[in-house]
Amino acid sequence: MAAFFPVFLKQYWSVGTDAVVSTARLGVTISVSSLAIALLSPTLGVIADMKGYKKLFCMLFTLIGVVGCAWMGFIPQGDWVSALWAYGITLAAFNAASVFYDSLLPYVAEHKYMDFASSLGYSLGYLGGGVLLLLNVLMALYPLSFGIPDATVATKLSFMIVSVWWLAFSLPLMKNVPEPAGERSVKGIGALTMESLRTLTGTLKALMRERNLFMFMVAYWLYIDGVYTVMTMAVDYGISIGFESKDLIAALLITQFIGFPCAYFFGTLTKRWGAKMPILVCIVVYGVTVIAATQMKTATHFYLLATVIGLVQGGVQSLSRSMFGRMIPKEASGEYFGLFNLVGRFASILGPLVVAAGAMLSGSSRWGMVGLLILFVSGGILLAMVKEPREA
Repeated sequence: MAAFFPVFLKQYWSVGTDAVVSTARLGVTISVSSLAIALLSPTLGVIADMKGYKKLFCMLFTLIGVVGCAWMGFIPQGDWVSALWAYGITLAAFNAASVFYDSLLPYVAEHKYMDFASSLGYSLGYLGGGVLLLLNVLMALYPLSFGIPDATVATKLSFMIVSVWWLAFSLPLMKNVPEPAGERSVKGIGALTMESLRTLTGTLKALMRERNLFMFMVAYWLYIDGVYTVMTMAVDYGISIGFESKDLIAALLITQFIGFPCAYFFGTLTKRWGAKMPILVCIVVYGVTVIAATQMKTATHFYLLATVIGLVQGGVQSLSRSMFGRMIPKEASGEYFGLFNLVGRFASILGPLVVAAGAMLSGSSRWGMVGLLILFVSGGILLAMVKEPREA
């Protein structure tokens, strides 16, 4: 999705459209999609806790995402509206499924192993994603070798293959991970919704009183804003400043395969340093990378930046998740991870809009990236003030 969609959107679905306009459309789509899930995920998280629906909701949204991803393979040239609808639905479904996937972490890993388990999960995710991306890239570059008539058909097939891959690797979770029992029995949709809203209100009040956890959430909101924006708009940014799509996809492959061992490595660091210090290192690296990105002139520069991002991307994601998981009550993990997702999704709303607004106002996509530096710096400062929970 991150590699092929921005390229295909510009070159196939938005053919003849100015690159800056296409960038703005993509940024708005990401923001709207993120907003929808940001508003729904906390309430759904409470319902999942009460009724024992964590795994059920995870699989439901996974299926929606699978269908949305497959839909992209059938959208004709020039139909950028349908393409953005499909992308927005798929992105929203992935983000929603991730809420309930993350909420299962406290149930599958003991407190002291949570950092390592989270890092291992991200590490294997980078490996699997890298293998699939490599296959799809080879299909697009050498379609005849795969019995495919051209690169356009190969790209459409890639979206369908991703949907099948996504579904297939969700089956072990469906089969082997038990559904945590619900905490309360509430009958009726209306009663369930009202109870979930009351519980959510109580949790928000408790969060405001818990200074350490609240500060972590604010810090996370700031720095993950920059991280998600780099992830979702890096390829589009590269295209907008003149790089060829093959160079950008190659850079993403670099990030995937470097991310595999590095995410695992960050998990091992927590035994000595905890999670906070490695996260701070990742934030500093991101800040430097954003500055360097404004000066990119060659594909080699993009490869170097992709390498650097690969070193820290999995680390900042996995350790943020596990550090939060160690700070919350296990029995309310769905509710709290719903709020965690709410913070992350609101970050995804702001970041792409900053890039889109900067691109439209300046006429150059480069300047939109500069504003992300403020988010990394302020987020890092606040995180440094957070007291990390000890192992239990």
